Amino acid sequence: MQKTPLCLGATGAVPCVENRRWTVGRVTYATLNIQGSCNNLCDTAPNPDEYAARNKANIAWMRETFQVAKTRNSAAVMFISQADPGWDLTDGTRAPLRDPKTLTQTDGQPDGFKDFLLAFRDEAIAFRKPIAYVHGDSHYYRVDKPFLDAQGKRIENFTRVETFGDNAANGTNDVNWVKVTVNPRSREVFSYQPQIVPGNRVAVPSP
Repeated sequence: MQKTPLCLGATGAVPCVENRRWTVGRVTYATLNIQGSCNNLCDTAPNPDEYAARNKANIAWMRETFQVAKTRNSAAVMFISQADPGWDLTDGTRAPLRDPKTLTQTDGQPDGFKDFLLAFRDEAIAFRKPIAYVHGDSHYYRVDKPFLDAQGKRIENFTRVETFGDNAANGTNDVNWVKVTVNPRSREVFSYQPQIVPGNRVAVPSP
């Protein structure tokens, strides 16, 4: 747990208890308290002071996680957070559109993710080994590689994994889960398999 009181609670500085880290089988895992709806910089009750403190803490935790992984000679790193920060210009229906080279949000709205993404990109490129970034937020299952460097080149060691999680009013029930297989001896380390819950099937009911 990130015990240093870097986050901002109702009564002042508090530890960032949502930020955790562990290592299993030569893979380092970490959670990051990065929230949807522009990370508390907009939406219904924005709090810029809370955002600034937590964002600084998240960046420090992320950098420290990469350092821990290097020290332990981890074969890969997996980060887990809530928010879909938007990675590029491909999907404005589910996340902020973002210039993939500069990582600047294109709609002019408060951007609660850019500073983190810039720092994360530097660390991801320097790490050179497989990195998985797992998030929910927009709840549309996909596994892809949307992260580019400042020259527009694909960061091949980075994979975004977006989980299921939407029981939609239109009758499409996407409350399912994702199975991750971890093999530190394989080149990519992680592999992913969507698991459809039989009781939640709509278009193709279980037999």
